[in-house]
Amino acid sequence: MDMDAFFASVEQRDNDQLRGKPVIVGGLGSRGVVSTASYEARRLGVHSAMPMAEARRLCPQGIYLPGDHKKYVQVSARIQDILADFSPVIEPLSLDEAFLDMTGMERLFPDIAAAARQIKKRIRGELELTASAGAAPNKFLAKLASDLEKPDGLVVIRPGEAAAVLEPLSVSHLWGVGKAATDVLHKLGIKTIGQLARTDAVFLAQYFGKAAYEMNRLSRGLDDRPVIPGREPKSVGKEVTFATDLLVPEDIRSQLLLLAEKVGWRLRRRGYFARTITVKIRFASFRTITRRRTLTEPTQFDEVLFATALDICQGLSLPEGIRLLGISAANLQSGGGQISLFDGQSKKRSALYRTLDQLKARFGEGIVTKGSSSK
Repeated sequence: MDMDAFFASVEQRDNDQLRGKPVIVGGLGSRGVVSTASYEARRLGVHSAMPMAEARRLCPQGIYLPGDHKKYVQVSARIQDILADFSPVIEPLSLDEAFLDMTGMERLFPDIAAAARQIKKRIRGELELTASAGAAPNKFLAKLASDLEKPDGLVVIRPGEAAAVLEPLSVSHLWGVGKAATDVLHKLGIKTIGQLARTDAVFLAQYFGKAAYEMNRLSRGLDDRPVIPGREPKSVGKEVTFATDLLVPEDIRSQLLLLAEKVGWRLRRRGYFARTITVKIRFASFRTITRRRTLTEPTQFDEVLFATALDICQGLSLPEGIRLLGISAANLQSGGGQISLFDGQSKKRSALYRTLDQLKARFGEGIVTKGSSSK
């Protein structure tokens, strides 16, 4: 999954006056470079890693912004939460790009293209951003596929299709082949990946050394690198922005229960217990507050998350409608250290959740929900 013009798209999303205009995010000093350019700016020749001075020459009418890294990190965390609902094995490449290993998820997502469409739909619906997806048997082909139909693209390269897809593409599409290597290959008369695949690796090694053998493998669609999960998350959460502000206490209660179920499901899928529960509320006026509570014992149970979040909200003054509501669980611990929890009633509860989670994994997250949240 690769977000489309991520930094610029976030800025356009958050400021209506920027939509449809060439937005360039990056260092604004004399030696600054472009971090991200909107597609309106790209059509004028501006691209990532370009010197900002050159971008200004190409696009004097552009809107130049220094960017807000903290905001981008927060949006990226929400993207990671969405991705985690589709695979437990995720390798982030950057704030706006990640690999998902879908091996073993076939029962829940039997159609890989449909799974990719679901992810894209979630990102658009929850974050008002677009992403491009590439699905393939290995990392190189998946990354390449995600670039072929940007923005808002979806390309699937199925087993046996790699050679036909790669044949006409420029060698610059190969992972690790930059401008210098592309220039050398062009001088050798090698302009397409198909031509490179038919070139002897020993010959290429005269110009590229050991890298020639990797280039040759990639040109034939071969890549055996595994998806390596990123660093352990600091929190697991879920928030939702409502089309209509919440005003009725029972509606707030129902939404808290739905959020608690989603956070609990994510905790159990990843094998975490959380000790600190945070509720985030954004009011109709856009005033935002967060309140947290630390538990005496860590939990991954929906009802404990819900009861804690509800207790937090009941202690607050809610003078206006609620535009956004969220629950997050932090101070995470892996399940291995929680044996003391599983005695008596906790054992029965854990067994119940294992059964419920098996149903969710097989039939989808919405197959089981608490009674009051389904009203």
